Amino acid sequence: MKAMAFATNGGPEVLEEMDMPIPPLENDEALVEVRACALIHLDLWVRQGIPGTTPMPHVGGCETTGVVADVGKAVRNLKAGDRVMIAPGISCRHCWACVHGDDTACPDYRVSGYQTQGGFAEYAKAKAHDCIPIDTGWSFPEWAAVPLTFLTAWHMLVRHARLKPGEDVLIHAAGSGVGTAAIQIARLVGARVFATAGSDEKLVRAEELGAQFTINYTKDKFADRVLEITEKRGVDVIVEHVGSAVWKDSLRSLARGGRLVTCGATSGPEVSLDLRFFFTREIAVLGSYMGTRSELLEVLRLVERRELRPVIDRVFPMSQLAEAQRHMQDRKQFGKIVVEPDWDKH
Repeated sequence: MKAMAFATNGGPEVLEEMDMPIPPLENDEALVEVRACALIHLDLWVRQGIPGTTPMPHVGGCETTGVVADVGKAVRNLKAGDRVMIAPGISCRHCWACVHGDDTACPDYRVSGYQTQGGFAEYAKAKAHDCIPIDTGWSFPEWAAVPLTFLTAWHMLVRHARLKPGEDVLIHAAGSGVGTAAIQIARLVGARVFATAGSDEKLVRAEELGAQFTINYTKDKFADRVLEITEKRGVDVIVEHVGSAVWKDSLRSLARGGRLVTCGATSGPEVSLDLRFFFTREIAVLGSYMGTRSELLEVLRLVERRELRPVIDRVFPMSQLAEAQRHMQDRKQFGKIVVEPDWDKH
């Protein structure tokens, strides 16, 4: 099969089209013909060489949709031709954490496309129970823009921050996948949404998704604007996945008893802390990683009902994966970047 893969870590230039064997199926697995795969920042970090068990040559791609091409002998819930997405989180399903609905605490928890081969290829394989049926209401690229991104935002806002109707929430990087998902989820909950971005064009689109207050961080200090709008109170919740560049002012933007939830560090992972600020203001900082299967199914149901919707910035041909990743690195997108197979066109 054809795949966009890399054999050594480095920049986008290490990506190349490779001929790789079609992965053999175990009895409980399914082979999926890939129709679309969305990008996340993890794809860039894995390519660059973050720690982790990554098979080499490596095929990235964590958000995969397609059509079932074949199934193992023991599979009864799927058949060839079914439309599916591959669940981005993989767990053992039988340890204490899994049976208590806390998948991400599973000792064997893995991310598809990171610790396993992913969807930047002609075919991808997965356990049959990790292949989730999708309807025809959204296209394959649109469904690919949903799973990991919306799951992450839901896990941050609903499970960890326990966002309530009427609360104020600040969402950084409104044009990112997590940002566009978080705006919608926060509005669905009934919160008042503040959003930051680096261009007025992105902020207009954030308003269309439901943000009530928007801040261009290249023109204004976002903490000053938040405190001005809230009459010095601050916001109850902050969705943060930028890292060191916004850390200090994010804490300054929190109300007493506020919660900052973080799931990434695109601008750098190291920050400084003054513990006195935390305990005197009773502030909570919460780490968030992916989400549970039950949360994913809840999100997918809301997407099917059109209460949440995928936001796509651009669809690239799979052969232009390096260009698609550069587009993400340059922070040009609003919403998700998706690639579609074009093996028969070049």
